[in-house]
Amino acid sequence: MNLGLDIGRQFVKAVLLDKNRGGTKIVNTGIRLVPDQNKTYDPESITKPMWVMAVRELMREMNINPKRVKNLVSSLNGTNVSVKQITTMDMPEDELFSSMTFEARKHIPMDGSDAVIDFQVFGPNPKEVDKIDIGLVACTKKVSNAHLELLKEIGFTPGIIDADPIALSNAFGNSKEFPEEGAVVLLDIGSVSSSLVVWGRKDQFFTRDIPVGGYHFVSSLSEKLDMDYISAEDKMMKDGINSFQSSIDNDLNDISVAERNIFDNLIEDVRRSLRYYAKTTNQSFFTKIMISGGGSITQGLKEMIEQKLSLSTELFNPFQSLAGFENIDISNPGQYAISTGLAVRGFLDE
Repeated sequence: MNLGLDIGRQFVKAVLLDKNRGGTKIVNTGIRLVPDQNKTYDPESITKPMWVMAVRELMREMNINPKRVKNLVSSLNGTNVSVKQITTMDMPEDELFSSMTFEARKHIPMDGSDAVIDFQVFGPNPKEVDKIDIGLVACTKKVSNAHLELLKEIGFTPGIIDADPIALSNAFGNSKEFPEEGAVVLLDIGSVSSSLVVWGRKDQFFTRDIPVGGYHFVSSLSEKLDMDYISAEDKMMKDGINSFQSSIDNDLNDISVAERNIFDNLIEDVRRSLRYYAKTTNQSFFTKIMISGGGSITQGLKEMIEQKLSLSTELFNPFQSLAGFENIDISNPGQYAISTGLAVRGFLDE
């Protein structure tokens, strides 16, 4: 069994998966709030002891003893890692690791002596024989060590440490077929940032971290209406994007930067990222946008994204292809996209 653990700035989420005859089945899921729910949420106030306590309490609720977990897969978010797809010759795994260490120095904007390198094989390159596509991941030793220390303090034996964009891709790849032509856009809206991934069978993997999340939805509304954070959070949960009336129906090109609300800013960041992808890859056929994460179920957001980007937009359910998903009663399955992808990664390395 594999435990995928997503340690976020506001929530910690976990998914336990196992293999069965038909593929993969859900054994257990869980979610736990990190900060005190009766206090105004401030992502900068989250401390290591708060994460330790939240994960321990979550494991207790799921009846999991961290010391007995043999296959843990956790991740670092997009702000702390660099992820890039490269193409290289197919070779044995030991040679591949040495090659990736060398390649990282060319492709990753980090000091080689301070970088921790990992990679995932995406598969054969569709355009060049005897070559494979690799997802190259790097972070600083400081970031890696802090994450390892956190896991050890909770009681875990650290296993695979992945990156959120790779986990998101694995969650989608496990549940849906990538289109034969064109690229899928994945957007996971977290608490303080959102992970954007663009990928297709024949197209370049691209990811970008967007510094907008659910926290900014609420804090922006709080400032606009001059109300406290908790009241703004309640209004956001009730009214969604209608909390901001001014520019919901306007085209982004027709309103000034000052008139845009936080949702406009998120969508404009996505638009700019897709334009950059199209310009650098000569591929501009995007089949659809799949949104996930805690902020994805904000009322009206899916429709707003679809309208303003003119792209079919769906809520992503990472559980739908897993055995036993019909027994899971969760209001927002998309909140588990990262943790599901992490648990799936454990099977890919077998």
